[in-house]
Amino acid sequence: MDQASGSGPPPPPPPPPAAERDMGFAERSLAAAGAAVVSAVLVNPLDVAKTRLQAQAAGVVYNPIWSDFRCYPSCSTGGINGFGPSCSPECFQYRGTMDVFSKVTRQEGLFRLWRGTGASLALAVPTVGIYLPSYDLLRNWIEEYSDHNCPKLRPYAPLISGTIARSLACITCSPIELARTRMQAFKESNAGGKPPGMWKTLLGVLSSRQSISSLENFRGYHLLWTGLGAQLARDVPFSAICWTVLEPTRRHLTGLVGDKSNAAVILGANFSAGFIAGVISAGATCPLDVAKTRRQIEKDPERLLNMNTRRILLEVWRKEGINGLFRGAGPRMGRAGPSVGIVVSSYEVVKHILHRKHAEL
Repeated sequence: MDQASGSGPPPPPPPPPAAERDMGFAERSLAAAGAAVVSAVLVNPLDVAKTRLQAQAAGVVYNPIWSDFRCYPSCSTGGINGFGPSCSPECFQYRGTMDVFSKVTRQEGLFRLWRGTGASLALAVPTVGIYLPSYDLLRNWIEEYSDHNCPKLRPYAPLISGTIARSLACITCSPIELARTRMQAFKESNAGGKPPGMWKTLLGVLSSRQSISSLENFRGYHLLWTGLGAQLARDVPFSAICWTVLEPTRRHLTGLVGDKSNAAVILGANFSAGFIAGVISAGATCPLDVAKTRRQIEKDPERLLNMNTRRILLEVWRKEGINGLFRGAGPRMGRAGPSVGIVVSSYEVVKHILHRKHAEL
């Protein structure tokens, strides 16, 4: 009756093929990890630019660290009376994404734009390896449940699945995120010295416990999860918005082409949908990213204990206004668009290949 009259609700999208549902967590994790490696390497310079801009706004000073340092040929060679910086203060003020690229390359070397790539890879592989498979399995389970018990729940499957999966990934990998943020925010203090790696950075975080030993109820290992609340406050809304935008966009783009068995179609539709969803989600959650960065680069232990996302956002709003809340939004959105697009499209293509192999067996 309803179908004949045209008054019934539109039919739900078809479920994934049985072979795809039969894919195990390990296979999904392998597909996700490969996609994460490619994304982390390609977009790391934008992550460095975003972190430097936010850290500078938080008070990190990027001054020269040896007396004969020169930014430009026009800079003086000895500074004032042969001591101190040989460049003007403007040489060490970042004024935008391209300015960060230019000055970091000139002052610290081209490869410093890939500072923290090791930590990014160490973060991306387990994070995405947990995140995407968990999202996939949770979404499939919620959609199956809603089809049989509560059809109204189905549109919310991406939002619920993305929220839970991202929370699991954040809690598991928060110490690596802390190390990466600190590695990208700070310069090395010795000329020509090798900057500390991920493990040395984390050990430095733990060593700060000595200065707060008099404070009660504070255990050293909790420092490794510094900023977890701010990270969850950023990443969970990001994930919820991202998947809520991505899923219908992906279905629409795939439906326009029609051929869902073609790997090129899967790649193009998923990259486009991921790019759009990543840009929108990154822009919407930029203030939360500012709070997370400030929390994780804070070196004063007593101030660290009293910081939370709400207080940081209010402080930034009072001192810097709306511009402060969206500091680094350009490189963040520029990073998130291709990053989400690359990860999701690569993941879906590898899943498609594995699905075909399952079907052939």
